[in-house]
Amino acid sequence: MIDFIISFLKQLSENNNREWFSENKEKYEASKDAFVDLITFLHKEIAVFDDDIRMLKPRECMFRIYRDVRFSKDKSPYKTNFGAYFNKSGKKVQNAGYYFHIEPDNCFLSGGIYMPPPPLIKTIRQEIFYNYDELKKIISVKKFKEYFGDITGDRLKKLPPEFPKDFAGAEYLKLKDFYVLHYYNPDNYKESELIKYATGVYREMKPLNDFLNRAAF
Repeated sequence: MIDFIISFLKQLSENNNREWFSENKEKYEASKDAFVDLITFLHKEIAVFDDDIRMLKPRECMFRIYRDVRFSKDKSPYKTNFGAYFNKSGKKVQNAGYYFHIEPDNCFLSGGIYMPPPPLIKTIRQEIFYNYDELKKIISVKKFKEYFGDITGDRLKKLPPEFPKDFAGAEYLKLKDFYVLHYYNPDNYKESELIKYATGVYREMKPLNDFLNRAAF
């Protein structure tokens, strides 16, 4: 299943045009169905420890392969990856959840919040400021550090002026994104093994998601 998906995406990256895609539409549909099967199993396992996503329909959590090229210099019509995002309000809502990504030489698991709007950034920073000890405890867990290292994302050069310069968590208040990343090699896993491994990674991610979602809602 994974090998089949990767193979199709490699071919697509080498032939990213509408003519080739049309001629290979059956391969795309088969790869898409294989990915949906994979995320259906994954969704079921995540829902065991995060009841908030239980009612999601996995197929609706998958992102479209068609690129929006209106404002891009790169006019390639198709993405060369499959991705799905599980959070309780759906993939288009910017709150913390679980992202699953398959792409040749760039497979990863991610979570947290990416590119939140300014009002949400403000409430997250306030949550960090008032509950930094809690956040520090979450990101200091051994497994968390092994999988993710730290929270990452674009950041400001200077601390927002409304916060004291001597605040211990100042670097986290500079963040404009609040997400974590964990790369994996699909060659190392059979489908069932990957589901089990990804579930373990997402389980370690959940406390951070809960912390961020407390600010988001």
